[in-house]
Amino acid sequence: MIIKSHLKDYSVTLEPDFAFFHELKNQKNALYVVDENVYNLYKSTLFQDIHEDVLYVFHAVEELKTIDTALLICEKFTRLSAKRNAVLISVGGGIVQDVTGFAANILYRGIQWIFVPTTLLASCDSCIGSKTSLNYKKFKNLLGTFYPPDALHICSEFFKTLSDQDFQSGLGEVVKFNVMTGPVGLDEIEKDLDLLLSRDPLTLNRYVEKSLRFKKPYIENDEFDKGERIYLNFAHTFGHAIETVSHFEVPHGSAVAIGMLMANRISVNRGLFDEHTAGRIERVCQKILGLPLKPAYFDLDAIVQAIRNDKKQISDELTAVLLSENMTIGIYHDVQPSEIKAALQSVQELLSII
Repeated sequence: MIIKSHLKDYSVTLEPDFAFFHELKNQKNALYVVDENVYNLYKSTLFQDIHEDVLYVFHAVEELKTIDTALLICEKFTRLSAKRNAVLISVGGGIVQDVTGFAANILYRGIQWIFVPTTLLASCDSCIGSKTSLNYKKFKNLLGTFYPPDALHICSEFFKTLSDQDFQSGLGEVVKFNVMTGPVGLDEIEKDLDLLLSRDPLTLNRYVEKSLRFKKPYIENDEFDKGERIYLNFAHTFGHAIETVSHFEVPHGSAVAIGMLMANRISVNRGLFDEHTAGRIERVCQKILGLPLKPAYFDLDAIVQAIRNDKKQISDELTAVLLSENMTIGIYHDVQPSEIKAALQSVQELLSII
């Protein structure tokens, strides 16, 4: 798959196994940035012959998704003889992607960057679209640039070693994309959800590719996020707020699943969306939300404030992407705190949060 970009077109390859990594290890002038968990899992196989001088092992947590970490990577690169001919090869999830993409963009005004996503979440969503996002103080993704990789290599073999929480987080985005495709997408995700939960490789590869192909026209037509790409923010307005209020204890994809429940409940309460379809989506989301949730994550005042701080908000009015009749998506700029309160109460009851 080729993704068209105003900056540089880039390839997405779904790899059947780890054989592709041998070629990446023979890349000249490369620095490897690897998620610490991934490095520990594959230290004696994939990474055993990468010299420590060109290896940066990154403890990839939200608290370190900052410009300071990106600058540390740049500093490591300055010790190498290669300059603008250098290649940054990063291996990990979305946090690794954001930090290394930002570093690759600012170093020498842009160097070659190859990304190997190792999580379902990064593979089905964030790996394409050119965005790099960094947290600043208490604000999620406040800083960032647009800088696509030169190549992406997706290998579902990595998904086998994900924790249940990380894997289910990735399913949150998979479900979101299928819901956005409409009634047929909802039918398919209901039918295949058990196979996805069992991590069936063929099913996972099919849904990863399907998700990326759904996202592709949005990011190609609106790469710099000035127009129709905002529709991809469905469930994210509320999901980002849940992430912030939980201090990132709720991972992104799971927060998106909760955000989808909130958005759909607002749509139902407005008469935009039917109760039966909302219930079907709720049952799917319940199956992928296995993590413990605390009442504190659903504090109304904190949620509303987090939404107001979201970079996608354009005024004092609260904006959200909602589903309406026949599962069509629309942008609404008049969401009220009272609607959010009702949605929060409904979600807490649904998920049995006391």
